[in-house]
Amino acid sequence: MGLFITFEGPEGSGKSTQARLLYERLQSLGFPVIVTREPGGTRIGEMIRRILVDLRNTEMAPTTEILLFSAARAQLVNELVRPYLATGGIVLCDRYADSTFAYQGYGLGRDLEELQAITAVATGGLMPNMTIFLDLPVEDGLQRRRAAREQSGGGYNTPAEWNRLDARDLAYHQRVANGFAELMNREPKRWRRFDANQHVEALADQIFHAVEPLLQGMEPMP
Repeated sequence: MGLFITFEGPEGSGKSTQARLLYERLQSLGFPVIVTREPGGTRIGEMIRRILVDLRNTEMAPTTEILLFSAARAQLVNELVRPYLATGGIVLCDRYADSTFAYQGYGLGRDLEELQAITAVATGGLMPNMTIFLDLPVEDGLQRRRAAREQSGGGYNTPAEWNRLDARDLAYHQRVANGFAELMNREPKRWRRFDANQHVEALADQIFHAVEPLLQGMEPMP
């Protein structure tokens, strides 16, 4: 079995950047590694992602949102994550099931036991070996997202797209942050928390050093 590492955090915390930097570092050391994201990562998952993030889909019911995220996750786990882990490789994923508990559970107030049951079906019980949490005040993260959107032109389907979940009120994002804190308290051995409000390269070094012990026993490719 390989190594499964996920990245979580509030919007604008730099998860995608840090996942990519860790991928590049592991690849340079010769480890078999891929990086992916949720929702998305597969052809079907990316189609679902476009529906989920579209600002025009304001009428989406919370149950619909939960099931769409879970459908994209099921496709990703079955098509990409499990097969790559079975080869002994490393999978880095920008968001995973913890986001469902934080965003739809704590954020939208949905029943956590119900979400656990749905998630178990979608993932087949697959859990990360480590979850990296990039901590940033929600106001700062949303401001980063707004600034990035303005720099990119603010169109649909851009890397800095201001999406449907971003547009929810500040109280929602604060509930999500509180949810992540609760999840970390429940499973402290799996989570590693980092201050996201620091230089990108310094943060990348800290993350690599946290991951390094998990690489023991894994053989780099020749």
